[in-house]
Amino acid sequence: MQVVNWLPRTELPFAAPSRPELLETPQPVVVAPIAMAAVAEAPVQPQAKPAERVKIEVPRPSLASTRTDAKVEEVAAPVVVKPPVVPPPRFALQLLRAGRCLLLVELPTGETFQTRDPAYLLLKDMLRAAGLPDSPQIVGDPVRWPLLARGTMDQGPEAARDFVQGFLSARLEDAPCVCVWLIGLPAVRFAGEENAESFNRELQVEGLGSVWALPGLELLMEEPQRKADVWQAMRRLMARWKESNE
Repeated sequence: MQVVNWLPRTELPFAAPSRPELLETPQPVVVAPIAMAAVAEAPVQPQAKPAERVKIEVPRPSLASTRTDAKVEEVAAPVVVKPPVVPPPRFALQLLRAGRCLLLVELPTGETFQTRDPAYLLLKDMLRAAGLPDSPQIVGDPVRWPLLARGTMDQGPEAARDFVQGFLSARLEDAPCVCVWLIGLPAVRFAGEENAESFNRELQVEGLGSVWALPGLELLMEEPQRKADVWQAMRRLMARWKESNE
């Protein structure tokens, strides 16, 4: 109730006497006009506003940019490149025996030789010129590659080379010979591990011994000028199988 002093209206019995200073009426305080004027004329100092905090905008990636970055990371990831699938080579080879020589001959048509085939007649002429029997004996069935039309078995060049060399090695164990004629590029490539640059050369092949690389019969018929190179190479090797026949 904010009561500072309290005075009773009548004298209370047995009460202590009141202090005289409490009964005096306080004088009102008079403010001097000059002081009031000075207060009124005093300029009001503007209050300084607190310094505003500078806002720093931090760029945030949008959803679209996040997706873009994710795509870039996916593209930048290393890509495993699979080696190209090499199709299996296609060829047909026939093994023949003439005296002490074996002949691995490319079949130009893919079919077994017939008596009146131009390629077979050319082969007979080459054997007569070499001093060998001109009626060679057929050894086994033709070697055809690929072996299977379908399937998951490896039928690439390496597998073809292993198969042809294994086939020849087995025949050599049955009946040794002094020289193997490789007639045609497939025979030279998959039995002698060489290419067309080795035509008319004598080669040494591990497991097969001495081999002679020749162009194919069909190529000799198409390019007769090659026969001269074959004849010159034959003259250098002829003594090898002639001595064997004596």
